[in-house]
Amino acid sequence: MRAKTDDTTTTRGREAEAAAARHLERHGLRVVARNFRIRGGEIDLICRDGRTLVFVEVRLRTRGDFGGAAASITVAKQRRIVLAARHYLAGRPDCDCRFDCVLLDGERINWLRDAFAADA
Repeated sequence: MRAKTDDTTTTRGREAEAAAARHLERHGLRVVARNFRIRGGEIDLICRDGRTLVFVEVRLRTRGDFGGAAASITVAKQRRIVLAARHYLAGRPDCDCRFDCVLLDGERINWLRDAFAADA
């Protein structure tokens, strides 16, 4: 039973990331990488917004019992995203970047630009 639950969660996560990517592309961003992982951190989507690299965290919540999607992006989670972003940027000096979040609460999509800073 556990594997089925994990599979469903993984599938929902992939669908949420695909929906977020489509939403961002409709608003002019270009997805350049998905699921960038390093030891200790992961970035769901990396996009280009003009000359700016945008590191995007996608959060899906089907229920609001625990505060919804926004409440699930803790300071610890932000630090892991920033760590991965620093590794990604290591070969790209002088690159402007920002950290956005795409929150999916049920059917609603909320895009938060500049959701947090690199000093999180």
